[in-house]
Amino acid sequence: MNISEIKDLMSQFDSSSLREFSYNNNGEALVFSKNESVAAVPPAAVTEAATPIAAVSTPAPQAAEAPAPLVEEPTVAAAEGDVVESPLVGVAYLASAPDKPAFVSVGDQVKKGQTLLIIEAMKVMNEVPAPKDGVVTEILVTNEEVVEFGKGLVRIK
Repeated sequence: MNISEIKDLMSQFDSSSLREFSYNNNGEALVFSKNESVAAVPPAAVTEAATPIAAVSTPAPQAAEAPAPLVEEPTVAAAEGDVVESPLVGVAYLASAPDKPAFVSVGDQVKKGQTLLIIEAMKVMNEVPAPKDGVVTEILVTNEEVVEFGKGLVRIK
C-alpha cells in the first residue's frame, strides 16, 4: 500500500462516523482510532532518529530528604477460571438495554451457551455465549467499553 492510498484511507476515516478501523494484509497493518485512549508503542516501533527532548535542569535540593516509604497495596487474590475472550472488535454491552439488568454478575451460575454479554460491531449485536457451565468469577470489561479481538471479557470457573 502506498502513501497516497494510506492518506486517502485516513481522509475517508476522518470524515466517517467510524470510531475505529483496522486493516491487515500480508504483514502490513493499519489501525485508525478516534477513541481517546493512550496506546502503548512497542519498543520495536520506536525509531532511533527520534528528536531529542531538551532537558530542563532543576537545582538540587539543599538537604537530602529520606525517600517516602512505599505503601504496599493489599494483594488481591487473582480470580480463578478460564477467560472468555472477545471474538471480534466492537463495543461491549453488559445488558440488553440501558434500563435492563446485566446478563451476568460476579458469582452467577451460568450454563454453556448462555449469553454473557453482547458486542456491537458495525451496528450488529453479537451475543457472546458461555463456553462451558460454571460460575462467573470476574467481569473484565465495563459497559460500553471498546474491546479488541482476543481481549478478556469474563472469567468462568
